[in-house]
Amino acid sequence: MKPLSSEPTNQMRPFEQSLPMGLLRARESAMKVFRPMLADHNLSEQQWRVLRALSARAEQLDAGELAEKTFLLAPSLSRILASLEKRELIERADDPADQRRSLISLSGNGADLVSRIGPTSEALYRSIEEAFGRDRLKRLLAELSDLAAMELHAVRS
Repeated sequence: MKPLSSEPTNQMRPFEQSLPMGLLRARESAMKVFRPMLADHNLSEQQWRVLRALSARAEQLDAGELAEKTFLLAPSLSRILASLEKRELIERADDPADQRRSLISLSGNGADLVSRIGPTSEALYRSIEEAFGRDRLKRLLAELSDLAAMELHAVRS
């Protein structure tokens, strides 16, 4: 019979040093700053992500492009779009090139909401820059962009 050991049987890095967990911890820390602002406007994080993505583009987006930009799964995005459309924050139009697709854009109400929230959002970003350091935050965002651009492949044994 093999003796029990207090050492792990695999050679995994400590949980606290896991890249996905570190990214989640950092995301949670950042979102704690923004959640009260979103709650003040009755918006979920995902709804805000959609509004921000739409506000950053002059042209309309189809659902696939929007899902890709916001990192939302299609079923979740469909529910979010239905909610935002009901609140008259977005508009949908048929794609003239493909009637099966709809193109999504901010409505006037949506653009107004984003512009009302914008100054508060920027003030919160400034508070993060002051606490973390503007240059450090700039470097961090560049590093995260580089990491996201890499094609990371799972190694299977």
